[in-house]
Amino acid sequence: MRKWVEVPVFSLGFRPFFLAGATFAALAVAIWALWLYGRLPGAQAVGGMLAWHRHEMPFGFAVAIIAGFLLTAVPNWTGRPGLKGWPLIGLVLVWLLARLAWLLPISPGFLLLLQLPFLPLLALVLGRDLIAAGKRDNYPILLMVMLLAGCQAMTVSGLSTDDAGLQRRGVLAALWLVGAMMSVIGGRVIPFFIQRGLNRPVQPAGSPWPTRILMVSGLFAALTFALGLQDVPRLWLTTLFVLMGVLHLLRLWRWHDRGLWSVPLLWSLYLSYAWLAVAVFAMALWHAGYMAQQSLATHSLAVGGVGGLILAMIARVSLGHTGRPLQPSKAIVAGFALMLMAGLSRVLLVPFSGLGLALSAVLWCSAFGLFLWRYTDILLKSRVTGGR
Repeated sequence: MRKWVEVPVFSLGFRPFFLAGATFAALAVAIWALWLYGRLPGAQAVGGMLAWHRHEMPFGFAVAIIAGFLLTAVPNWTGRPGLKGWPLIGLVLVWLLARLAWLLPISPGFLLLLQLPFLPLLALVLGRDLIAAGKRDNYPILLMVMLLAGCQAMTVSGLSTDDAGLQRRGVLAALWLVGAMMSVIGGRVIPFFIQRGLNRPVQPAGSPWPTRILMVSGLFAALTFALGLQDVPRLWLTTLFVLMGVLHLLRLWRWHDRGLWSVPLLWSLYLSYAWLAVAVFAMALWHAGYMAQQSLATHSLAVGGVGGLILAMIARVSLGHTGRPLQPSKAIVAGFALMLMAGLSRVLLVPFSGLGLALSAVLWCSAFGLFLWRYTDILLKSRVTGGR
């Protein structure tokens, strides 16, 4: 048993959770698409396959990657040792049990009990180190993790009471919380990665107010989804999303450097972040009555933004934190392109053809499949000499 504790994959949080999250991303979307097109007629989950898909993409896939990133970043922020060994194995098993629970013949109430522990445990681990180190500037990240736990409780409570509206509001609130979290984290790391990747001098930080406004706006947007205010178009919410879009565009303008287009680890992050702007402007159009389907905005965020940023981020972080050169293989560069096309297919083709969703699913699964092909060995093996 001691050998399990000492293997490299359980030496830091990004290793097991990036592997688990990427594997689940490919499997979950493949299962959903096959079921949706009638290729898995016998597939069943507690509460139905739609409830499973709604819950598992934010609370299974995205949360695993968030956990891996934060369990790696917080030790860097605080100077405290990261979770490893048996505590890390235990947290991974809590996540895994929650995924398997959907396939077990159990009641929705028992399913709720199995889903809820992971995010509070993650918040406890992160909060312990952030508070001990006095890193108050990182408390908003901790708040978002705790709010995600609340959204999950809301979602699964809707399942246990057979309230589809409550499920939907909880999931959408969680998705926009994830988007807010990515805007906060992206605002920190993307300009740093661009400057580091292009050997540019470190630029002084600008005014913090645009970032603060963007964070508060993102949290407020998530709250409006949780309260059901986004169930029908409301003209006054157009202003909120236009404001967020302008701030996202301002960031993209400030970060832009012509050199990034020749560096895959940079253009993949940059273009994926641009999907956040697409998503909020699409929501503004929906509220203003110029777009018929809110789901197009939702999937701009979910597929293009969250999926794209996750793939780009885990590719870069995995290389840096294992001491490998920051030079991705041609396969993962193809994965970046496939993920961008998955977003375009889900948003632009679906309104005109039912095959758009199938194509998007194939592209998504292929992108994460390429990541697993090239990175599984990296994440399982020890760190090599070199720096981040």
